[in-house]
Parts: sequence; structure tokens; C-alpha cells
Amino acid sequence: MKTNIAPRFTALPDTQEAEAILRSCVHCGFCNATCPTYQELQDERDGPRGRIYLIKQLLEGGEVTHRTRVHLDRCLTCRNCETTCPSGVNYGRLLDISRNLMESELPRSPVQRSKRWLLRKVLPAPALFPFILGLGQAVRPWLPPLLRSKVPPKQETSPWPASAHPRTMLILQSCAQPSATPNTNAAAARVLDKLGISLVAAPDAVCCGALSYHLGAHTEAVHYMRRNIDAWWPAIESGAEAIVISASGCGTMVKDYGHLLKQDANYAGKAARVSQLCKDLSEVIAGEDISRLLVNPGKGKTALHIPCSMQHGLGLPDTVGDIFAKAGFALATTNESHLCCGSAGTYSLLQPKISARLLRRKLRSLCVDDPDQIATANIGCQLHLQTQSQRPVFHWIELLDRAMA
Repeated sequence: MKTNIAPRFTALPDTQEAEAILRSCVHCGFCNATCPTYQELQDERDGPRGRIYLIKQLLEGGEVTHRTRVHLDRCLTCRNCETTCPSGVNYGRLLDISRNLMESELPRSPVQRSKRWLLRKVLPAPALFPFILGLGQAVRPWLPPLLRSKVPPKQETSPWPASAHPRTMLILQSCAQPSATPNTNAAAARVLDKLGISLVAAPDAVCCGALSYHLGAHTEAVHYMRRNIDAWWPAIESGAEAIVISASGCGTMVKDYGHLLKQDANYAGKAARVSQLCKDLSEVIAGEDISRLLVNPGKGKTALHIPCSMQHGLGLPDTVGDIFAKAGFALATTNESHLCCGSAGTYSLLQPKISARLLRRKLRSLCVDDPDQIATANIGCQLHLQTQSQRPVFHWIELLDRAMA
């Protein structure tokens, strides 16, 4: 794709990268065939190819309107198009660069800015979000059905193992997970304990930065990245084998620290090391001898939902399925595994109508074989699926832990 970047953008740090991504696109349109929003809306501007043309128009100094932003905002950032693309277009990175630029080129209304600011300040807040969630859970029985479905029932926290092993790995607690589904990381700690690995959390670690970054607040996101690197670095220097991520959306972000901070003189080397050590929980367990877990999964069928961040961001579409197959789980047949469930970070809150359509379609696809339960690998997907699912939805590590016990 031939480009002619506007002079006022050429000095910006990400412009050359964006131009290179634009030039790699050959307009073939294969991406539209697997784009969830294009499949739902059938609008060229709501598919990757059309959005690439809109981004090109922005970077070349063309007219940018409210409609331009509507189509860019509707993108889920599922990155399904990247897996489909024969030219290897790094579309997700291009979209992040353009969204950050759009925030300054076309300021949002005060209402939109306030809503996005609140999401960025509340969800990652280690004290505020649990407090608000707790209030919602306390009054949940009396809420209207639609609102009640948005509030996950309170979980009783199960214990972490007390034993210590020579092998140690760090765990990123994530933002919503410790309060909404506290048993996820506790289950991960118990499973890894049986494999001779101690899982520890750095107390000063914060949000991975994905929420801010994908909402166009890149400076804020970089602040989170640096804080996490500082929090993890003493344990890394002491020999921690890996930084384990049980939420695949967070893992996709941490894997990118090295790239996003490569120009940071103080953090480039450390960020590259962090990205190298970052492992999805399924990667860690798949590399161990899981026969040591003595799993008895029972007779029920499990439908696996593999999040977009795991399939396309991390490139791990099969690891959880392989683990479950080796452990003896009966896996249900599913359809359209490549399509997004509509959670996509804050997407379900900012684009509720499209998100709800995608959720209904995803649940139909997951339940074609009448499963007894659904397993996923990302907290956002889990909470989103739970709002409408007639089957219980778990993080896959909880099912493995339960079968092991």
C-alpha cells in the first residue's frame, strides 16, 4: 500500500512503524472473512481492510470525522485478522498507534472522556474496584435481572499451598481477577505446587497496562509497565524462572513490553527480559509432566473457549486443549472457535449492542454438543460468558485443580 504520511506526523515516534505496517497490506480482503464485526455488520469500514484505509487517511492528513472514530472504536482488537492475513500485517499494533493519535486529533465529548477515564481509574485500582464489586455483590439478589447478570457471585477464596520449592515463578494477579474470581490464581498455585513449583506474587505489581493502552492512553500504560518491571526485577535477579500469566489478555500485553519500551533507555533491557520470561499458564503446565497430577476429571463434557488473546495474541490455540486431552477430560465439539465472544477488555461496556450479539453467537457455538460446563482462559471472557450462559463457566485451571483434588 503506497503511503504519503503528512509532515506533521513524520516526527512522531510510532509513525515509521505505522507506515511500514500500512505498506505491508495488499488489500486482499481475506481478513474480512474472519473479522467478527464485519461478519455482524457487513460494512467494509467495520472490517480490517476498511479500517486500514481509514487509518491511512488519518496519517496522510485527510479528513477525520466522528464516523472515522466510530468504525475504529468498533474494532474488538481480537487480532483474528492477523492470523488470517497472508501478508503478516500487524494490524493490532497499527490500530493502537492510530487510536492514540485520534485522541489528540479529534477530542472526544466530555461524556465520552469521563466514561473512559473512569474505566481506566476504577478497574485497575487495587482497593476501589474490589469495594465497588463488593457493594454490587451485597445487593445482587435485589438487582434487576439484566444488572444482576453483570455482577459475578462472590467466591470464597481457597488457600494457597504453604510449601516452598527450589523452583519459583512469579504470578501477575491481574486487575479484576483477585476480587471477581480469586480461586483462579489459587488453583494455579496448587497445581504448580504439585509439579514442584512455587508461585509467588510481587506485592507492588499493578495492572499490566492493557486497559489504558487499548483506550489510547499510552503514557499511562507505560507508567504501569515500568512499575511492574520494578516490582518483578528483584525476583528475576534472584532466579525466578518465569512470569506466569493466568489471564491471556494480560499475557499478550506483557509479552509486548520489550517492543513497547525498546526506545526507553532505562527500561529497554529489563523490558526485553520480562517479555522473554512471560509465560501463559498453559505454556508452563504443558512443559511439565502432568501425569504427576493424578487427575480424575469425571464424566461431564467440557466446551473449551479459547480467547482471542490466546489464539491470535499469544499464538497458543491448542495448549489448553492438549492439556485437557492428556488429563482425560471429555471435550465437547464446538463451532466458530475463531470468533470473539464480545468481551474484549472494556468493549462489552463501550459497545454493548455489538458485544451482546457476539456473545449470543459464541454461546450457541460453544453449546452445540450440549456440554456440562465451559472453560476459558481469560477473566474478561469468563465474566462476559457468565452473564448469559446456562452452563457454569470456569477458568480452565480451576477444573484441572478440582479434578486433581
